[in-house]
Amino acid sequence: MTSSPTPSSNPSTQPFPNGTGRYAPSPSGDLHLGNLRTAILAWAMARRGGKPFYLRVEDLDRVRPGAAERQIADLAALGLDWNASPGASSETVNGREAGVLYQSTRLAAYEQAVAQLREANLVYECFCTRREIQEASSAPQGAYPGTCRELTEAQREERRAQRPPALRLRAECTSYTVQDDFYGAYTGLVDDFVLVRNDGAYAYNLTSVVDDAFVGVEQIVRGDDLLPSAPRQSYLAQLLGLAQPRYAHVPLALNTEGKRLAKRDGAVTLPQLREAGVEIPTILGWIAASIPVYNADGSAHSADVPVPNAAAILERFDPARMATEPWVVRDL
Repeated sequence: MTSSPTPSSNPSTQPFPNGTGRYAPSPSGDLHLGNLRTAILAWAMARRGGKPFYLRVEDLDRVRPGAAERQIADLAALGLDWNASPGASSETVNGREAGVLYQSTRLAAYEQAVAQLREANLVYECFCTRREIQEASSAPQGAYPGTCRELTEAQREERRAQRPPALRLRAECTSYTVQDDFYGAYTGLVDDFVLVRNDGAYAYNLTSVVDDAFVGVEQIVRGDDLLPSAPRQSYLAQLLGLAQPRYAHVPLALNTEGKRLAKRDGAVTLPQLREAGVEIPTILGWIAASIPVYNADGSAHSADVPVPNAAAILERFDPARMATEPWVVRDL
């Protein structure tokens, strides 16, 4: 497994290819500057080649009322547009935006994927608690040690009486290699990861794979903190007979302590900044400088110069010249 990966200075996919893209926020709260930057990058990577771009709301867990609507409104306010996702409603219904795919409408597809894996004997019940997994010493750090992999039916029946099981993938490899447009070939850990939690909720590694394939995503652009999950997801796509997308993991936005942005960092969401009197062109100017995009004379965009909308960033966007270090958000 690759630990603490760094972007390659010469990714093998240069020059950067175009691909159908997506952005998939979880409606647990308002999007902060780092989320907005990643959304713009995902949009720009697709739109630069005239490819479709889809928006998906991952509303299976940690849903805060009204958050999805605010997130979609914020993305539109920046100038992002998206194609209508296959399977999405063509009308705005009960606050759900037309053309946006909501994971809560896709439960049958996840059930079908799990059933397909069951038929191939690639699913088993797991009764371990999080603490038990953490205390296990027989597996690499962060990996499931396989405690419940070979339980007998009698053992499973006994454990079912104590707590409901989660469902895990019976992985047939321990590592897998994916292609990332910034990191090049990346090999990471594959373990018996969770497909369905013990509360019945479908897990992110399953739902994201099924939904990306459903709408035809070719390139997944997201924060580089998710890079270690890419081998698991790509491997699962292979098992399900789905097309395997390329990845483009981009640097995060951090606070001055080197931690991911959070509420404690002050005004970092679009509503907070606008309430403080900061206009959208100013915010886009900060994001343009963080990428950075370059002016006609070859100079990097200055954070002091406003940008009217996301389209103005797209005009000057060149992924081959993107920053490879995190964006440290200071007092702007």
